[in-house]
Amino acid sequence: MKYELQPITLAEANEFVARYHRHHGKVQGHKFSIALNDGTDVIGVAIIGRPVARNLDNGWTLEVTRLCVINGFKDAASMLYAASWRAARALGYKRLITYILKSETGVSLQAANWRLIGEAGGGTWDRKDRPRIDKHPTEKKMLFEVTV
Repeated sequence: MKYELQPITLAEANEFVARYHRHHGKVQGHKFSIALNDGTDVIGVAIIGRPVARNLDNGWTLEVTRLCVINGFKDAASMLYAASWRAARALGYKRLITYILKSETGVSLQAANWRLIGEAGGGTWDRKDRPRIDKHPTEKKMLFEVTV
């Protein structure tokens, strides 16, 4: 099956994420977003923005904050990861990162030549003095990167 990349607005990408992502909702902002279509319909999106972790926001690093593909479209996720890196590199960025759940395989990242850095994050944002209801998975994450 042949796929084609296309531009997409943040509002459109967030709408796609809200409809199809398994465990996360929309994001606040982005640097750019990319969509993938099957010749007719959008089948996946990547939203790329500044790193969520402040200590990684050095001006040379971006983060794939959401990647969402409709199930059943082979190689679509790895195509979006690879396209995200090409676009970030063309804009002058030196590093692109993303996090996946520890329970996910990361096979699409490996297919796009990303490197596993290690375990990161996880846990709850809920605190006794600042109660919150977790709407996201609290398991550990795995950090992947691609660099110049």
